[in-house]
Amino acid sequence: MLDGAVAVFDAVSGVEPQSETVWRQADRYGVPRIAFINKCDRVGADPDECVRQIQERLKAHPVVVQIPNGLESDFTGIIDLIRMRQIVWSDDTLGATFVDDEIPSALLDRARAARTAMIEALGEVDDEVMTLFLEERTPTVAILLSALRRVTVAGRAVPVLLGAAFKNKGVQPLLDAVVDYLPSPSDIPPVTGKDGAGQAITRAPTDEAPYAALAFKIMNDPFVGQLTYFRVYSGRVESGATVFNATKGKREKMGRLLRMHANKREDIKEVTCGNIAAAVGMRVSTTGDTLCDEKAPIVLELMDFPAPVISIAIEPSTQANQEKLAIALHKLSVEDPSFTVRTDPETGQTLISGMGELHLEIIVDRLVREFKVEASVGRPQVAYRETVTKVSHAEGKFIRQTGGRGQYAHVLIQVGPSEYGKGVVFEDATVGGVVPREFIPSVEKGAREALARGIVAGYPVIDAAVTLTGGSFHELDSSEMAFQIAGSLGTQAAARDAAPILLEPLMSVEVITPDEFMGEVMGNLASRRGRVSGMETRGSAQAIAAEVPLSTMFGYSTDVRSMTQGRATYTMQFARYAPVPSQVTETIVERMRGA
Repeated sequence: MLDGAVAVFDAVSGVEPQSETVWRQADRYGVPRIAFINKCDRVGADPDECVRQIQERLKAHPVVVQIPNGLESDFTGIIDLIRMRQIVWSDDTLGATFVDDEIPSALLDRARAARTAMIEALGEVDDEVMTLFLEERTPTVAILLSALRRVTVAGRAVPVLLGAAFKNKGVQPLLDAVVDYLPSPSDIPPVTGKDGAGQAITRAPTDEAPYAALAFKIMNDPFVGQLTYFRVYSGRVESGATVFNATKGKREKMGRLLRMHANKREDIKEVTCGNIAAAVGMRVSTTGDTLCDEKAPIVLELMDFPAPVISIAIEPSTQANQEKLAIALHKLSVEDPSFTVRTDPETGQTLISGMGELHLEIIVDRLVREFKVEASVGRPQVAYRETVTKVSHAEGKFIRQTGGRGQYAHVLIQVGPSEYGKGVVFEDATVGGVVPREFIPSVEKGAREALARGIVAGYPVIDAAVTLTGGSFHELDSSEMAFQIAGSLGTQAAARDAAPILLEPLMSVEVITPDEFMGEVMGNLASRRGRVSGMETRGSAQAIAAEVPLSTMFGYSTDVRSMTQGRATYTMQFARYAPVPSQVTETIVERMRGA
């Protein structure tokens, strides 16, 4: 949604791990940025070191447009290098009032040197300023502002400002910088989407164009209910208007429109192009949906949500909380598309999945704090599978004589491996009617049930071919149930002799880590039975691709943060099933027998 962003850094801590993660995301989406070095009044504040880290860690091109007037407890204000003025804030009014004054003579030499360095840094990315610098001509304030805006919008440079936000020092110039350097909605190219026929169309960022907006956030407000945040890309919309949800093809009525100020709300009558607002009462729209004029439908680019990388099992602390938990989890999943809820069909557990252990910890905390639902969490079970590795034959017989009509079924079964991803394939290869046609489906049903129960450790068998090769029947005693049981017995016997093995899910893992931690990350992946498949350089970081068994990935989020001082990130998704090593198979089988 952002046309521009303000990146806030700690003058003491410098570029922190989360800053790197967010900065990479801004790089990915091409969002122009300005940097604000905060907490210049703290003990140990070092803005120069922070600028150096922005340059080295983030591979950015910082242009320092302010220097501090004092640091730590002596921090009183800043020197504006563009206008060459000093701004000093009053502690008595918590930064609400300030004095714009001449630079003291004691600071003038330092300010001039810093201004020369600023012009030189700006000249490296802007031809007009570079020409003036080489000709030893002094650029005017207007030229500097214009050049800074140009390179910031283009993403070639990052203006750096200073302050101490707790006492509101530096906040007013920061807000001016947002206006001066970051793009306005009219600076952004017309938004592109698709019409009903799938053809690409654009919408100009004007109030007169047909209405088009994107719902980008759903939030449950305890006072007004569900809020739908949306950004208007073209046109305007009024409170109470009926709009068209082009993503879902349904009409939607906007109730109240609110301008949000952190946790405060202001009712407004309309929202115009380029603005962000929240609507009350929308029932159909979810994150990523396009809202537009029904007469001019458009579907904007869909939002890309990363797949969850970690899952835990959750259950209510009491039976009475079962329904409350389900309702609360549904509301949270509507709010946050990177959080999903599902029931594992094999274990019956409710699994919640998110972007990391901290993400899920916050979800569980919100369940208690906001929804008053106590829940306990645990480690989920890995969905192992089994398969066979060679062809085997067996006989299945089911004969019962109980005085009256008996039960008789006799089948010859062949079990062997099939093509990867095909599941269980059944084939009837009998000739001459040795097994009547009406009993073939019963044999198949029995065979599939036998393989679903597993051979090695009770996990379903996949990628196996079952062939009915022969058999016999009795005119009176044969029945569908008898052939189903015979098919099950024969398949189990053949599968036991077909060298069955256990399979485990392998995950495709990508770790993005700074260079200095690459060896430790790769060693840790190897200790988890991972196999590195490739590496590539991405800016200042290395992207390591690997395949790792899911069973070894629990707790990885915490470990990778510990190894890399919190500076690495990773994504994980299912890749394929692969054989489990024999020593690991023994452990799993023993665990299943113990259960």
